[in-house]
Amino acid sequence: MKSIKISIPSLIENITIVESFIDNAKEKFQINDDIYGNIMISVTECVNNAIIHGNNSNKNSLVKLELLFFDNQIKFIVEDEGNGFDYQHLNDPTALENLEKAGGRGVFIMRHLSDEVEFDKEGSKITLTFYMN
Repeated sequence: MKSIKISIPSLIENITIVESFIDNAKEKFQINDDIYGNIMISVTECVNNAIIHGNNSNKNSLVKLELLFFDNQIKFIVEDEGNGFDYQHLNDPTALENLEKAGGRGVFIMRHLSDEVEFDKEGSKITLTFYMN
């Protein structure tokens, strides 16, 4: 297993750092384009939620991002300094009454583009797993 970690202040413009982190991982671990797209969308959405909702865009709060690379899978662990959220009782963004709402799709997207999504620390730590084969 190989591991790479970064921490970023909770500023939305730091999403570009996360994108570069993922681009570097793509090159280093030879991630194919199909998985790469799912990783980019899922991880940036997860970090975006950690910045905005977890840390309330407080630039003094950090979001930690860790990549764990195994032979057959890659995991991204995103952790904020917030109190978490009720991830078991989220509104269905595909329900008719939610279709026109601006937000509320992040976890739905992560669950559909990742092979596994695990919530820890009441939702302030999320692990996104992607299988390489």
